Amino acid sequence: MSLIEIEGLTKSYEVENRAVHALQGVDLSVPTGQFLAIIGRSGCGKSTLLNLLGGLDVATSGALRVGGEDVSQLDENGLTKYRRETVGIVFQFFNLMPLLSSLENVALPALLAGKPRRATFERATNLLEAVGLENRLNQGASLLSGGEMQRVALARALINDPQLVLADEPTGNLDSHSAHSVLESLSNLTRREGKTVVMVTHSREAAQIADLTREMRDGKFV
Repeated sequence: MSLIEIEGLTKSYEVENRAVHALQGVDLSVPTGQFLAIIGRSGCGKSTLLNLLGGLDVATSGALRVGGEDVSQLDENGLTKYRRETVGIVFQFFNLMPLLSSLENVALPALLAGKPRRATFERATNLLEAVGLENRLNQGASLLSGGEMQRVALARALINDPQLVLADEPTGNLDSHSAHSVLESLSNLTRREGKTVVMVTHSREAAQIADLTREMRDGKFV
C-alpha cells in the first residue's frame, strides 16, 4: 500500500512577467514505511515537490494524495490540520527557538496542538535519547553544535507522531562527521517508528541511506 500517490503534478510561478515551470507533470508512488531520496541539482524542482508534500505550497494542477487524502484540494484550514497531524518536516536551517532548551524545542509543536504536557515531555525525552542527546536535554539550543541542532529538529519533526517525515537537505549545512551522525539518526529513528520518509538532497552519498532513489531534472523525474 502506498502512503503517497502523485499524478500529473505541476507547479508554475510568475517571476518578472516570466512563467517558471518548477514541476512538469510529476508522477510518484511511495509505499508506506519506505524511505525515498530525491536527488538533483539546485533548481530541478525537488524542494518545490517537498513543499507541496508538506502542505507549504499549493500545486497548479494534478493530484497529490497522502494517506488517501488529496492534499492539493485542501483549503487553508485543512492544510493547517494536515501540517499539524500528518507531516513532520526537517528543514536545512534547523529553525529552532534559540532561547528554549532542546527538550522545550521538541515538545513545543505538541504543546501548541493541545496535547497533554506530561506525556508530551516524556515522548520528547524519549526521542532525544533515541538521537543520542540524552545529555543535552536542558541545553539551550543556541549552545548546540550544528549536528546537535539538526538531531533536535529531527526529534521535533516526530513529536506529533506524523505518518510522513520530510527532510529538506538535512545535511546541507553540516561537516561530514555531523552529516553522517544526522543521517544515521534520521534512518534509525524513522525506521524504528515505522515512518514514510521523503528526503531531498544534492548528495548521492546521503541518498545511499534510502530504500528508493529517484532523480529530478528540469521539473521531472528521469
